[in-house]
Amino acid sequence: MTEPFGARLRRSMDERGPLCVGIDPHASLLADWGLNDDIAGLERFSRTVVEALADRVAVLKPQSAFFERFGSRGVAVLERSVQEARAAGALVVMDAKRGDIGSTMAAYAETFLHKDAPLFSDALTVSPYLGYGSLKPAVELARENGAGLFVLALTSNPEGGEVQHALRGDGRNVGATMLAHLAAENAGEAPLGSFGAVVGATLGDLSSYDLNIGGPLLAPGIGAQGATPADLPAVFGSAVRQVVPNVSRGVLRHGPEIVALRDASCRFADEIRIATTAA
Repeated sequence: MTEPFGARLRRSMDERGPLCVGIDPHASLLADWGLNDDIAGLERFSRTVVEALADRVAVLKPQSAFFERFGSRGVAVLERSVQEARAAGALVVMDAKRGDIGSTMAAYAETFLHKDAPLFSDALTVSPYLGYGSLKPAVELARENGAGLFVLALTSNPEGGEVQHALRGDGRNVGATMLAHLAAENAGEAPLGSFGAVVGATLGDLSSYDLNIGGPLLAPGIGAQGATPADLPAVFGSAVRQVVPNVSRGVLRHGPEIVALRDASCRFADEIRIATTAA
């Protein structure tokens, strides 16, 4: 039986440090690296990040949209990046934020969570805002293949509040409801469940939420968005050891030099380890 994603993630963070680095080849970053905004630039960028970091960071998180915009050739680069990153020992979280119903959700799940799929990833980001139950095909396939999900719960973008902070009839808001669903998915799993939440590191005091869902908390916002590793204990409280802090531009801006990318990732990983261990 395939080892569950949560167990593999816990081990990887303990061994390599609790850091997720995004692979976000948007046009401005390609330009900063001296690359053209074309398929050659995309491939050079992605290969460099994988070569620099896949053998040392716990998680790499490619943003699917920045590959898809180049059509089939961009998706082919994404496939190679995922496969090479996993071969080098990094866990891959595909940032695709898929969300739909029925057979369409099942097809999205087959694309990223079936072990024989070209884009098979260790975990996938998903949107639950067609109702948490709409994610059932992805939940089931993830369990079957030892993969995981990161469900959008409390995101850092200002627009998210109009949905995530909306109150239900029982007085609980939508974001808290998503966290409760994930806690149920992870019940009884050790050392870490495979069904996580996306919770922004820039949100400040979240003590009114129960973040101890038994699974990981993917936390964007470290670095360029303003949050620092030192902020994590205040934001996540007793759940801080389950946090997977995501840094993208804070590391990627040091490219294209491989040594500089490695040094930046090591600094962030060390700062995060110190902050979360001391909490």
